[in-house]
Amino acid sequence: MSEAAGLVVATFAQRPDLLGAVFGLEIQSAVPEFMRHDPVSTLYYGGGQLDHHREFGVVAVDPVQPDRPVARAFSVPFAFRDGTRGREELPDCGWDAVIRWAYEDRCAGRLATAVSALEITVAPRLQQRGISRLMLTALRDNARRLGFADLYAPLRPTDKHHEPLTRFADYVARRREDGLPYDSWVRTHVRAGARIVKVASCSMVIAGTIAEWRNWTGLGGFTESGPAIVPGALSPIHVCLEQDHAVYVEPNLWVHHRLG
Repeated sequence: MSEAAGLVVATFAQRPDLLGAVFGLEIQSAVPEFMRHDPVSTLYYGGGQLDHHREFGVVAVDPVQPDRPVARAFSVPFAFRDGTRGREELPDCGWDAVIRWAYEDRCAGRLATAVSALEITVAPRLQQRGISRLMLTALRDNARRLGFADLYAPLRPTDKHHEPLTRFADYVARRREDGLPYDSWVRTHVRAGARIVKVASCSMVIAGTIAEWRNWTGLGGFTESGPAIVPGALSPIHVCLEQDHAVYVEPNLWVHHRLG
């Protein structure tokens, strides 16, 4: 366990009692509802799967309220560039693919050679206070502690949802006058030493009926086929009334933190 920014950070191996609490409303409300319906996520988050990765998740608490988590971060070990077929390059399917890889590796007893961050989520009332940066440092330090030299991440650029119609590749290529990335979350990773690798064009795929999307978003729209803008989405949702279906394909950005 370590203490920084007035918070105590521990792995879930150290605080297994908080593994359920981090999915309570205080932190979970920071995640758009539709983002909780990627079916691939069950291979990591569902059915007790998290118990296999307690050493790879970290939680932050205020020492005054040690049983009330204020931030969570999850990562997963996977085999990469180890001779396994198809593992020569980071996958275009980003978040979904690395979760599948990790699940396959665990089932096959394959040795992990790297770690991928999956999420860092901070309670909305404490955002903009540097806690995400603290949790990124914790994931880096934890991966190093576990003997890994490489931490990857399929990043979800924090500010992209304000520009859902901007081409993703153009957005992530944008720079400030000082040369740093325009997006604040990508900038945080670069400042921490990360190298941008490539775009993961279909990192998450979330599909549902029109009724499900209305329930997930609280919107009464989706009344015609074609692209639809949804708050929190990085790009438009693809709606097909004829098939009573809508699909969201989210691009992410692969980055690499060398820990050695």
